[in-house]
Amino acid sequence: MARTRVRIPLLLALSATLVAVADCGSDDSPDAGEGKRKGGPRVVVTTTWEGAFAKAAGAEDIKVIVPQSVHHAPDYDPKPSDLAAVAKADFVLYAPFEPYAEKIKEAAGSKAELIEVALENEPGNVKAEVTRLAGKFGTQSDAAGWNRAFDTEYATLRAGLKSAWPGGRSPSAVSHAFSRWAADMAGITTVGTFGPEPVTPGQLSGLSGKKPALVLDNAHMSTGTVLPDSGAEEVDIVNYPGDELDLLTVYRDAAAALKKAMGTG
Repeated sequence: MARTRVRIPLLLALSATLVAVADCGSDDSPDAGEGKRKGGPRVVVTTTWEGAFAKAAGAEDIKVIVPQSVHHAPDYDPKPSDLAAVAKADFVLYAPFEPYAEKIKEAAGSKAELIEVALENEPGNVKAEVTRLAGKFGTQSDAAGWNRAFDTEYATLRAGLKSAWPGGRSPSAVSHAFSRWAADMAGITTVGTFGPEPVTPGQLSGLSGKKPALVLDNAHMSTGTVLPDSGAEEVDIVNYPGDELDLLTVYRDAAAALKKAMGTG
């Protein structure tokens, strides 16, 4: 996933507008969340990825700053309503490659607790982060229930992918560094990795020489066909959920794409 930046001068300019917006709105203003006030802490997240972690942890009142449709966060200009939401938040979730999160908080004058989230869809990391966030939110029982459901769903998807192996054998693949979790879920034999930096000519030759059956790219950082003329089937793996903030959908969609690439979807 690409390093992201937001235009900080714009945020600082909007902070003046925030004062009027925040003073005029009540705690139940639609700008403070997704509409009607929900239970639990107010959580503002930079993207739907952090939002999905927060929802899995048991948060209900979640405001996403960068829309899911924006693949490159630097292209997004925060609105006064975004900063108003931050000003009213209890927690602001961000990723370490999103250095603008602290500036968003400063521009909005928020007293919210900033929480850095490790955005990696490897199951162990997901469950650990969901459990950690629940400890912050006071929603431990919700997180425990989600983790159990995740284990069940993941096992089902993993079994289905194994049964889809061509000829009953694990296919070989080269994978983007941020798509490796999908290869692991499918039990695919990873013979090489690339990214997050662009593939160099030397890497291209080396990866093509491994003759992979599949290439697992990162949909959010794709620069086109990774191994042209190699004959490998390319699969774009999406790390972000949609606006519904359902992280399990990311795993289901990846499984469906991999099954199709293996000729059984």
